[in-house]
Amino acid sequence: MVHENLKKIRTAMGVTQSHLAKKINVTGMTYSRIEKGESKLDVERLKVISITLGVEVSVFFDYKLTETVIKEIEQAQFQKLA
Repeated sequence: MVHENLKKIRTAMGVTQSHLAKKINVTGMTYSRIEKGESKLDVERLKVISITLGVEVSVFFDYKLTETVIKEIEQAQFQKLA
């Protein structure tokens, strides 16, 4: 769940995997495995990701919160275009 929500939010924000990989000091391949659920994500790294993306850590643990954040991102992007 966490890895799926992380990918959804990162993608919605237009942030690259390599950017987050650098922030948490792992290789791009390791980060890719984190998003696929093949590699564990520790609490400290999740905190850094949440700060980088500007969302609360709890968002990654709840599908509904994730969808709410994505809708807010999309609305903000739409308003920038208008």
